[in-house]
This record gives sequence, structure tokens and C-alpha cells, in this order.
Amino acid sequence: MPLQSPTDCPVLQVPQVLTRLSLSRRSTLTLLGAFLADATLPATLHAAPNPDWTTPLQPFRIAGNLYYVGSRDLASYLLTTPQGHILINSNLISSPPQIRASVEKLGFHWKDVKILLISHAHFDHCAGSAQIKRETGAQYLVMDADVSVVESGGRTDFHYSRDASMHFPPAKVDHALHDGEQVRLGDSVLTAHKTAGHTKGCTTWTMQLHEGNRALNTVIVGSPNVLDDYNLTREPNYPNMAADFQQQFQTLKALPCDIFLGSHGISFNLLAKVARQQAGAKDAFAQNPFIDPAGYKSYIADRQQAFEKELAKQKKAHPANS
Repeated sequence: MPLQSPTDCPVLQVPQVLTRLSLSRRSTLTLLGAFLADATLPATLHAAPNPDWTTPLQPFRIAGNLYYVGSRDLASYLLTTPQGHILINSNLISSPPQIRASVEKLGFHWKDVKILLISHAHFDHCAGSAQIKRETGAQYLVMDADVSVVESGGRTDFHYSRDASMHFPPAKVDHALHDGEQVRLGDSVLTAHKTAGHTKGCTTWTMQLHEGNRALNTVIVGSPNVLDDYNLTREPNYPNMAADFQQQFQTLKALPCDIFLGSHGISFNLLAKVARQQAGAKDAFAQNPFIDPAGYKSYIADRQQAFEKELAKQKKAHPANS
């Protein structure tokens, strides 16, 4: 499904660059995509983090003008253009130096990051945003329902507001995104799909990448995962959580996907695919391992089954709240 470039989209001026960031909402929204999936998350976010969250991974080109600049598990992506670059996910408070080193190792300049995006407002995906904003001057765009969480450093999160271990440095959001809005820099266009549930503003990003004459539909899944301490039927600060998850799965199943990515590497078999990519580097006929539509469909089906199982379990335990 090619991305549409509307003619009447509003334009935001990005300071100190001779370019335009245009943001547009789809007039008819049939999808609510889901992006980056947190399969490596511990049962709750309180558990000790996976060492792969902080272990660097050699940066590399995924396809077209999209590069991987995250760790062995916490995914961060750089979309490059002649007018500057878009960075998706700032990760942990300790992650910016690792992300910067990866960007520069690829030959790009840190100060050329003009736009910062995230998958959702949890500390493992957005805690580094304040530092990255200070260092690059990038405009920070966040889905509307996650803005207050980002700007409060997690203190308005529907579930973890009182848990100091889940808090992170607050960061000022320059623009609140809405479902179906497009982010444009140079010739690159991303679409923000509000895929709520994991957080109220969880965001799945889609774009088209070009390899030769082929246009590749690319999906970065936000997160379709239900944390073990979530109350799907009894969350007082998020009573429609279950309905949002259900809508998210409808969206994810409808999104066209060639390249399957996510916010945690384990969700899309990052390390195995990197190994395959390196092994096939000298084979002109080897297919890009990140082209994985079957893996995407299988993953979404698995996550939906896990959600439905947990929902049924909670309804059985608390029938009055069903």
C-alpha cells in the first residue's frame, strides 16, 4: 500500500534547517498499525534488564535509506535524507552515546538528526530523548496520548506513575501526533499509526523503502504485548485497554508488510537475521533476511493469541468486571 502524500498537509518548520517537516492526518482511517514488539520485556518492567539492551551491535543498513543503530535488543533506527535524518527510539537513559557512536560509525553526523520519534513512552524506548534533543536540536514528535507521560518523565503513566524505577528524564514534545499523521523529511515519508494498549499512545511506524526497482512496505511494530501486571478488565486509569488491544490487532493484520521490524530485536529475530545478512553478503542472489512477511504474520498471530488467552483468564477470575 503506497503512502499517500497529501497536497493540503500542514507544515512544521524545523529550526535551523532549510527543509520542511509536513504532517498530515488521513481523512479515512481504516488501520491502526502496530509497530515494534517488546518480546524481550521481562514479565514486568521491574525485572532486571536484558544485558542485550546495553550491548552494542555493529550498525548496518537494513534496506533503502534505513539503518539500524540500536543495541543487540533495544532497537533504534536512522532514516537518512539529504535534508537531515530521522531517529526512531532513544532507548535507555544510558543509550544516547551508543546510538551516536553507531550513527557516526556509519558516516553520518549526529547534528544532522532533525526529527526524533519513539515507539511508546516506556523508559526503555524514550529515556534518552532529553539528551538527544539537547545534543542535536531535533524536533520531538510523540503520539498524542503519550505526550503527558513523556513530558512528565513517566509520572503520568496509567500504570507506573507511582513507581520511581519506571521514571525517566522529562523531555519537551514539539508536536503531538495523531493517528494516521505523516512525518516527512526530504523525500522520506513515515505514517504514525496509533496502536494503543501497551501504552495509550503506542505507535507503529510504516514507510516505503526502495531497493532497486522494488518498493518495500516496512512496518516497525510499537508493541502488542500485555505486561504481566496489567489489568485488562480492571485498570481504573485505562478502562478501555482491552478494546484498544483488540483494535491494534485488527490494524496490524491489515497492514501490508515486506520488511518486519520492531522496538525489541528479539521480536523480529534481529540477531539471526544479521548473521544471515553477513553470511549472504558475497552472494548477489541472497534475499535480504529482513524481508519477512511470513514472520510478521506469524508474530502478530502469536501476540493476539497471547492477548486473548490473558483476557479470558482475567475475565474468568473477575467475571463482574467482564
